[in-house]
Amino acid sequence: MLTLTSSHPPTAPDPDACWQAVQQRDGAADGRFWYSVRSTGVYCKPSCGARTPLRKNVAFHASCAAAEAAGFRPCQRCKPDQPPLQERQARAIAQACRLIDQAEQTPDTATLAEAVGLSRYHFHRLFRQHTGVTPKAYADACRASRLRAQLGERASVTEALYEAGFHSSGRFYTHSAAQLGMKPSVYRRGGAGEKIRFAVAQCWLGALLVAATGQGICALTLGSDPETLVRQLQDRFPQADLAPGDAAFEQTLAQVLAALDDPQQGASLPLDVRGTAFQQRVWQALRAVPPGVTLSYAELAAHIGQPEAVRAVANACARNEIAVLIPCHRIVRLDGSASGYRWGVERKAALLAREAAARAVPASLEDEGA
Repeated sequence: MLTLTSSHPPTAPDPDACWQAVQQRDGAADGRFWYSVRSTGVYCKPSCGARTPLRKNVAFHASCAAAEAAGFRPCQRCKPDQPPLQERQARAIAQACRLIDQAEQTPDTATLAEAVGLSRYHFHRLFRQHTGVTPKAYADACRASRLRAQLGERASVTEALYEAGFHSSGRFYTHSAAQLGMKPSVYRRGGAGEKIRFAVAQCWLGALLVAATGQGICALTLGSDPETLVRQLQDRFPQADLAPGDAAFEQTLAQVLAALDDPQQGASLPLDVRGTAFQQRVWQALRAVPPGVTLSYAELAAHIGQPEAVRAVANACARNEIAVLIPCHRIVRLDGSASGYRWGVERKAALLAREAAARAVPASLEDEGA
């Protein structure tokens, strides 16, 4: 590993250490010194992928300015005068996101790629790596967000959908339920006309609220105060027809309570979960994580085939509205410690401890019977 002594003003880099870094193409040395090649007239970063030059043609510089003052020009391959490649790529994707956010009509992928200086294929791949979704899915989510705002302001759903950037009402109604969680007319009225049944119970995690539409469970929340959980549900759907569950719904509640001790009890319960395509993939992957097993956010991102989308995976976990049944509590930090949990890190730790203990029981019983 290269070690350079820093001082003010910077001293000349140690030639022996620098040459070793150049030979190894040590990316950790990038930004700490630059080297020039007399035979080509260019200067490079230590990690440059060009063929290693002859030592006699190489000089070392403490800055790009020093290399250029000595008469050398930037290498077109490693672009030593520009930020690191990953940073440049992140900036390009952030610029593309801004273009999508600000556009009245969503630019196509080729237009976005050209605007940020990338090929269409490379841009599409990088966009998925950095955001977790395709440019089209990101644009759809932006339109859905604008639609939510417009539905509360416009006189009609039709006016709102065109203001939000939808140019086909048929296409809009095809996808609106997945984006809004209910029909657009119902969403515009704050859930008016939507029938949601709910029940509250006490369990070993504290207060638990279960709410369901006709399609399945739409919320499973945990807390200390039952009244607070009910108010949160009312705030989410202020105009919906909220009512305590009937006797049949009590059976659903009983299954949920049983799932706290035996997760398999909740596997058959129907869910009414709405989110982006990427969020749906993350939530589906979460349901496949067995009780007693934990993954890191990076491992979950790799599991869905998008290892670069760790932050997007963490955001999808944070937006999960259904505790326990969509077990985001099984996602932990790299060191295995419990990270944030919207219903309290103490509850997360308690769930993990109980699942780990339950997983260990069968093995011990087999030992006793042997």
